[in-house]
Amino acid sequence: MCINYRYKNHSAATKKRKYKIKEVIEHIIKDIDRLKKMTKKIAVIDYGFGNIKSVLNALHHCNAEAHVIDSPSKILDFGGAILPGVGAFGPAADFLKSKSFDKAICNYVDSGKMLYGICLGFQLFFTKSYENGEYEGLNLISGEVKKFEFEDKTLKLPHMGWNNIETANSAYSKKMFDTMGGKETFYFVHSYYGMPKDLSQASSFCNYGINFCSSVAYQNVWGSQFHPEKSGEKGLKILSNFINEVK
Repeated sequence: MCINYRYKNHSAATKKRKYKIKEVIEHIIKDIDRLKKMTKKIAVIDYGFGNIKSVLNALHHCNAEAHVIDSPSKILDFGGAILPGVGAFGPAADFLKSKSFDKAICNYVDSGKMLYGICLGFQLFFTKSYENGEYEGLNLISGEVKKFEFEDKTLKLPHMGWNNIETANSAYSKKMFDTMGGKETFYFVHSYYGMPKDLSQASSFCNYGINFCSSVAYQNVWGSQFHPEKSGEKGLKILSNFINEVK
């Protein structure tokens, strides 16, 4: 029996070339996706109450073109914006109003552009807060911010560290968490929590003595009580999903 080794070698070489072509195509698709994200301009709002550096690092890791802005007149230049925040609700809300950032942010959302709030920035989305008094928020989400109250005295405040969340079953939640499972772990640091009146706006819930809303994704308003920029690959994935929604 005569074996055509030339034919066999030719067939193997063809398969190898096809495999390499497939690899090249996959790399091209990834590069196109990366370049698309790099064209997405994201504003990080600096109002003196946020950990700007870690948010910028996370956005750069997601290949976004991120810029810090401290003037409300600049926000409309960007397709997406992030309102970070660490600190107390009252002084932060007062500062936003004193600089007319409150009106600029609301107009920005009304224009249909994407907004993401982190921790205190997320709480500022709500109608009001009872942190050290009563303060009005941006009212982007109808609801209130309240302090944790536990029957279990072993639970300490602030709620700090890694905790599990359970994602909601909604179209917006699926956009936010994409292919993640129903339960994921993220990093928290807070003593107050926001709860929307319309629970369909909540994209995830967490338990720390009580069940509370750990994130919201409704139309073009996204936010999380947890810190995506400090939550490893899963947090970066959420920021990447947000960037993908930016027009």
